[in-house]
Amino acid sequence: MRHLVKGRKLKRTASHRKALLANLATSLFEHKKITTTLAKAKELRPYAEHLITKARTALMRERQGLLPEGHTVDIHNRRLVGRVIRKKAVLQELFDAIAPVVESRNGGYTRIVKLGTRRGDAARLAVIELVDWSAPQDGAYSTKSKKKAAKKASKPASKKADEAKPAPKEVVEEKAPETEVVETIDTAETTINAPETPATEEPTAVAEETKTEEQAPENSEASQKLSFDDTAEQEEQK
Repeated sequence: MRHLVKGRKLKRTASHRKALLANLATSLFEHKKITTTLAKAKELRPYAEHLITKARTALMRERQGLLPEGHTVDIHNRRLVGRVIRKKAVLQELFDAIAPVVESRNGGYTRIVKLGTRRGDAARLAVIELVDWSAPQDGAYSTKSKKKAAKKASKPASKKADEAKPAPKEVVEEKAPETEVVETIDTAETTINAPETPATEEPTAVAEETKTEEQAPENSEASQKLSFDDTAEQEEQK
C-alpha cells in the first residue's frame, strides 16, 4: 500500500521520471500549451509552477535592487532553473518574457483541460497551458453570461429586421389600391346612371325613324312617276 507517498510513479524509474518532467516543462515554456495524458499533466503542473515562481522571484529581486553588489541579474535563481531547463533560449524566455507577464499573479499559472480518451489504448488525454497565453474565449463561463451574450446577439438581429421594414413610400403604394376601388365605385355609379340619358333620347330617335318611314313612300311614288314619264317620252320619239 502506498500510504503517504507523494506523487505518481508513471511506470518509470526516478531518473526517468525526472527527465520526463524536465522535458515536459521545457516544451510547455516553449509552446505555451502541450497535449499529454491526464496523469502526466497533473504531475507537471506543480513542477512547472515551481519553476515559474523562481523566475518571478528573480524578477522581483532585480527590480527591488536586492541583488549582491555589482549584479544586475539574479544569477542564483537562473542557475537553479537552468539545472532543469537545458535549452538556453527557453530559459531566457522564461525569465524575460513569461515572468513579467505573471508578476501580478500569485500562483495558478497553468490550466488543465480534459480532452477525453485516446483511440487505441483509451488513455485519458488533457491539455496543459499557461493561463496568460490562452485565448480569451477559453475557460468556464456561467449560464447567465451565455444568456446575456445570446440576448446581445439577438438585439442586432432585431435592429436589422427594423431596418429591413419598408419605407413610408412603400406604405403609400400599398394604400394605392384604395383609390382604385374608389374609381371603380365611381365607374359603377356612372354605369348605373348611364341608362337615364338614353331613356330621354329614345323617343326622339323613334320619331325620326317614323318621319323617315313616312317620307320614304312619297319618295318611292315620285320616283315611279318619273320612270313612267321617261318611258312615255321615249316611245313618242320612236
